[in-house]
Amino acid sequence: MSQDIHTFATPSCTLLGLGEPTHQEPAFGRVRNALLARLADRGFRSVALETDRVAALRVDDYVRGGAGTLDSVMTEGFSHDFGALDANRELVAWMRQHNEDLPPGEQLAFHGFDTPTENYSAPSPRAALEQVCGYLGLDAEAARLAALLGDDERWSRPEAVLDADRSPGATREAEQVRALADDLVGALHSRAPELIAATSLGAWRRAKTHLTAGIGLLRYHRQCAEPGDTGTRITRLLATRDALMAENLLDIRAAEERRGPTLVSAHNLHLHRTVSVWSMGELSATWSGAGGILGSLLGERYVCVAGSLGSSAALGLGHPEPDTYEGVLQERVDGWGIIGAADLRDGRKRTGLDPAKGYFPLDGTTLDGVDAVLHIGDAGAVAAPASAR
Repeated sequence: MSQDIHTFATPSCTLLGLGEPTHQEPAFGRVRNALLARLADRGFRSVALETDRVAALRVDDYVRGGAGTLDSVMTEGFSHDFGALDANRELVAWMRQHNEDLPPGEQLAFHGFDTPTENYSAPSPRAALEQVCGYLGLDAEAARLAALLGDDERWSRPEAVLDADRSPGATREAEQVRALADDLVGALHSRAPELIAATSLGAWRRAKTHLTAGIGLLRYHRQCAEPGDTGTRITRLLATRDALMAENLLDIRAAEERRGPTLVSAHNLHLHRTVSVWSMGELSATWSGAGGILGSLLGERYVCVAGSLGSSAALGLGHPEPDTYEGVLQERVDGWGIIGAADLRDGRKRTGLDPAKGYFPLDGTTLDGVDAVLHIGDAGAVAAPASAR
């Protein structure tokens, strides 16, 4: 009953979102790896994961034959502890092997599209902006940045995110840094011909990636400084993060446009085109995820396949009830497979689950915002695919 991934990776699709309902079930990473191997045979030339975009530059260097070890890349090239996941390690190792005998234009590229923000912290923009100053040869501006931003801990401490009054994001110094960052944008673009001639287009794009990251962190910290009740502030921060994710993915597509489509791997909340909803206890938030933004801007060029889970020993998740969306999928899919979303309108949301597991079951809103669903019936039966070993 399931369909091939290529049914949904249509000729018009340049960005294929592959979601998962939780980060804590490794089977989704293994299936993603297997699907990327298939898509690479059909012209896909890049993958983008929900991890820090700047850190991921280290991974991209490695999978294209750069120096270093797999251990160091998994430690340095991922945020949010995603470098510790076996499926991500298998992916990086496979990509390096896959690229070994290919010319640069046909090699698979690795991208991150997230920010380095954690639940209760966000780093200083200093390091990212100093990288740009170094590329532009602006030593005086780098020194001025360091003086204005001060100690990195002032920005990264939890209080800077949790307490608007203790955030440096709306200070006079932060406003000056934002103005300086805008000047860096102008300098990077106005000097592009000489800079690219002296270095390379890749080096220029790397500097732009650092600059985008630094400006994104300034924007995030500015939202941290806005007063409001907890629910309102969480909503703003989630919306800001997803907007930055969408901006990063648009940049990635601009760089990859001539090479081929991109596979995007992330949580369903970031990828489906309808509104994202998060709640825990009395707190709740509703915002437009990156997928909603991309769907509006890219139209049919953006295709989304949401992830769905039957049972999982890792999450202590038993088989779904027959009248839930997952239960309906369980009847139609043998092992794991992909079903068009239009065929899944009858069902109800799975309930009675522990929200601490980070598992978001399918609901009608999610199905309205995706083109298909990847369902894994029994996560324990999904071994690491041979193509990713």
